[in-house]
Parts: sequence; structure tokens; C-alpha cells
Amino acid sequence: MNKLLVLPGDGIGPEVMSQVMRVIEWLSRKGRGEFSVKEGLVGGCAYDAHGAPLSDETMAEAMAADAVLLGAVGGPKWDNLPFASKPERGLLRLRKEMDLFANLRPAVVFDALVEASSLKPELVKGLDVLIVRELTGGVYFGEPRGIETLPDGTRRGVNTQVYTTPEIERVARVAFDLALKRDRRVCSVDKANVMESGLLWREEVTRLHAAEYKDKGIELSHMYADNAAMQLVRKPKQFDVIVTDNLFGDLLSDCAAMLTGSLGMLPSASLGPLDDKGRRRALYEPVHGSAPDIAGKDSANPLATLLSFAMMLRFSFNMDDNASLIEQAVQNVLKGGLRTADIMQKGMAKVSTTVMGDVVLRELDKLA
Repeated sequence: MNKLLVLPGDGIGPEVMSQVMRVIEWLSRKGRGEFSVKEGLVGGCAYDAHGAPLSDETMAEAMAADAVLLGAVGGPKWDNLPFASKPERGLLRLRKEMDLFANLRPAVVFDALVEASSLKPELVKGLDVLIVRELTGGVYFGEPRGIETLPDGTRRGVNTQVYTTPEIERVARVAFDLALKRDRRVCSVDKANVMESGLLWREEVTRLHAAEYKDKGIELSHMYADNAAMQLVRKPKQFDVIVTDNLFGDLLSDCAAMLTGSLGMLPSASLGPLDDKGRRRALYEPVHGSAPDIAGKDSANPLATLLSFAMMLRFSFNMDDNASLIEQAVQNVLKGGLRTADIMQKGMAKVSTTVMGDVVLRELDKLA
């Protein structure tokens, strides 16, 4: 039995997650997979219930689960909470305690949404790029850090960009392993020309490739981060898998996201290290936020959460057939001209969250 913890969270989180629950029920009914599902609170709703954005009990359930699926956290209701109690701290605690070091951000352009991209159709049609971002090291976590007052009364802010060989190796290995199932091309992005941490990054990725992946047919290239940003909007289809550090990954993944035209279509995964049973702790979530302005209106796009669930099926449960089925159902629905408000186009039919879930289930019935 596959153990799944569902954390709908705040804002539109519960609405989009309810559509995933319908697909889970469909898979079970069709005999395509059995899931033991627990539901918990995270973010603002957890603070309201427990006085903390993530309870110890829910954290323990996340550690025991085979995978965690999260909706969204945050909203103006909790903006004035102390820093340690803010909804986002619940998500950060999950990432830290589950040791989720590799963030996977696909940027896939569905044929039916080519016109939604801000780039010319010929640049993005058929785009399928995967960005692997190191998530637990680098300048966001390095020490020393802080703001200090100098003797002359001025202030200085300090952050430290630091990486070790094991931190670089493990995220690069994830990227190389994923490339084995794709087009076998990895581009490692750094600033080796001006940063010692970038030079170490390039050397360690190169060494690992030569030792373990060159003979497997994986092609490795290197690119400076500023050039990578330019190339993503100039010629994005040159990339297959991009692997990079926390800071550059944060920037490049959002840049790549907008190649697709809508955050409402983008899934993500965060993976931890392999345990002694070959299992990785993993958290899956849509890239979009909690969108409190449309919460409760049945107008949110559930497709990114459904696609995040598809990623879970593929990476945590080895159910590639089911993952591909969901992805094809989404493709078919879009081809049929149905859109939620965020991806609405002229001549298409605007539908609610629930109706989008209905038609995805109908497509699954046709495909199964």
C-alpha cells in the first residue's frame, strides 16, 4: 500500500487538492493503484488550529509517508504573524526535516497553450525542459549571515555562498539519473568565472560525470548563469536537464516557468536522499501560490496539482503508466478547448475548478 500524506493548506489549496482526491479514487476504482491517504494541516490553517504552521504530529506523518502532496500556503490573514509562525515556515520545516535537497521544476509547453507563452510559438512549441535546483545549501543557508552595524554607524548585510563536495555530488547525481530517462543531456549552470564556489561546483560535476555517467551516454555541458538566463529566452529548446545551485535555480526556474505561459500549469517535486531501502522522501506541490483573492470561488486551475500528483506517481511510486495517463488526459482536455480563468484564450470555453476535474476524469475513462 502506497502511503500518501495530503496537505491541502490555505487559499485555493483545498479546492485544487479535492480534484486530485477524485483522481486517486478513480485509480483505486479501476484497480490501477491502492493508496493509504492521510490528510493534515500546514500553513495558516495549521496555525489557526495548533498555534504553529506545522504541528509535530503532521511532521511525523510526513516522515512516515512514502510521499507528501501539498496544495499551497499563506494569505493576508496571517501576514502580521511573527516570522517563526508565518505559514511559509511550515513548508520550510518540511523541506528541512525531510532533507529535500533536489527541487525538480519541469517547464513543459502543451501544444494547446503555445499561444499563451510570451515567446514566439516556434521557440516554445514542444518545449520540455527540466531544471534541477539544489535546495538546502548555498547562499540561502550559508553562515555567517546577518545584518550588523559598523563602528561608523553604517550597516552591512552578509550572506555566505558555500557548497561541499557531497552537496554538489548528490544533486548532480539526481540530474544525471533523470537525464538517463530523457534526452541524455545535462547542462550544469554556475558562475565559475567569478565565484570559487562556482569553480568547485563545475569541477565536482565534471568529475562525477567522467566517473559514472560519461560511459552511459550522458552529454555534459557547462554554462554561466547569466548566459543561461539569456539562452532560456533566446533558444529554450537547446536544453534538456539543467542542474544548478540554490540561488541560480531559484531565478532560472521562475524564468523557465513563464516560457509556458501560466504558473497554473506547473508542477514541482522536491526529493531527499535514498534510504537503505532505496526510498526517497519526497514532497510534491504546484508552483502557484495560495491565490487568496479567488479562494472559495471554484475558479482555480487544478491542473498543476494534478500534474504534481503525476510526478509523484512517476518518481515515488514507479507508476509511469498512470503518470502518463494523467498527463495525456490533461493534454486532451486542453486540446478540446476548455480553460480555467488563468489560461483563458479567445474562442475557448471557461470552466470552473470542479468542471475541469470532471472533464479530466472523463478523459481518463476514455484513455484507460
